[in-house]
Amino acid sequence: MKWKLLSSLVVVMLAAGVVWGKDSVMSQAQATFKPVPVKPPVLKNNPATPGKVALGRMLFFEPRLSASYLISCNTCHNVGLGGVDIQETSTGHGWQKGPRNAPTVLNSVYNLAQFWDGRAEDLAAQAKGPVQASVEMHNTPTQVVETLKSIPGYLPLFKKAFPRDKDPITFDNMAAAIEVFEATLITPDSRFDRFLKGNPKALSAKEHEGLKLFLAKGCSVCHSGVNIGGTGYFTFGVKESPAADVRPAEDLGRFKVTNTAADKYVFKSPSLRNIELTPPYFHSGKVWKLSDAVKIMGTAQIGITINDDEIGKIVAFLLTLNGTQPNVVYPIMPPNSNSTPKPAL
Repeated sequence: MKWKLLSSLVVVMLAAGVVWGKDSVMSQAQATFKPVPVKPPVLKNNPATPGKVALGRMLFFEPRLSASYLISCNTCHNVGLGGVDIQETSTGHGWQKGPRNAPTVLNSVYNLAQFWDGRAEDLAAQAKGPVQASVEMHNTPTQVVETLKSIPGYLPLFKKAFPRDKDPITFDNMAAAIEVFEATLITPDSRFDRFLKGNPKALSAKEHEGLKLFLAKGCSVCHSGVNIGGTGYFTFGVKESPAADVRPAEDLGRFKVTNTAADKYVFKSPSLRNIELTPPYFHSGKVWKLSDAVKIMGTAQIGITINDDEIGKIVAFLLTLNGTQPNVVYPIMPPNSNSTPKPAL
C-alpha cells in the first residue's frame, strides 16, 4: 500500500515537472534565460562616466536634435511608457508615419543589434539613424552640430563628458553619450528574475504552467537569454505566413540589409521583457492583444494551434516579465542663443 502511494506521488511530481525535490522547469529556465543584471553593462569602447550619462540623458530628451525641434528620442521611445510610443508606427517629421513599430529602448543594450532588421550594430549607431531619417527627425549631422554649438549651455557638458577632445561637440560624441544613457535603461528584479534566481514562490501555479508551455512548445528557441529575445534573426512565417496586415508583403525585413534571398521576411526576435507595457506587437504594430500575438506565433512559427487555456497560461507567464522601471528625471534644457538656427517647418 505504501509503495503504491509512493509510486503515485512520483507520477504526480513528474507530471508537475518536479524531479526529486527539484523543479525541472526552473532548471531548464535557468539554462535558457538569465536575469537582468542590477547594474548596466560596461560598453565596449565607450566607458560610462557620470558626465557622459548626464549629457546622454539630456540629449535623449532634446527635441532640437530634430529639424522641427519637436521630436526627441523619447518621443518614440517614451521611458514613461515602457520605452515605446504605443502607436502602430511612430509619427515623425511633418506628421509622416514610419514604416515599422518602434521597439522598446528598455534593456535594448542586451540585443545583439538594433532595429528590427539589425542594421545598427550598437546603440550609438542606432542613435544616428532616426536623427537623419527623413520620415523621423529629418535632420543632418552638420545641422545637429551647428545647433548644439549655438546653445552655450552644451559646451561645458560636452567638455565634461569628453575631456580629451579639443572639439567635443561632434555628431559621434552626441551618439556616444546617448548610447551610454540608454544602456542605463534596464529593468531588473521582475518576478521571473526572482524565479530564475531560485525563488519558486515568485511565480503562481498558472504562471509556472505558462513558463512550462513556453519552453515545451519551442517559444524559447527565438526568445532566450537576458532579454528573452533580441539574440538572433528568424523568419516571420516559418510554418505559415501571417495575415498580410501583420506581415506586410512589401517589408522584406533583413533582406534589405543583406540582399540575401534567405533573409526575406527575416527579423530580429524582439525582447519580451515588459511585454505587457509595449503594445501593439510585431514590426507592423497591427496586433494589440498579447493573447492574439501568442496565437499568431503558434501558427506562424511553430505550426500548431495553441488553445485558449494554454494561451491564458502563457500570457500569465509573460506578465511576470515586467521589471523595475527606470526612474528618469526629465532634464532642464539649456536655452537657445541668438545664433541658434530656426526650426524647419
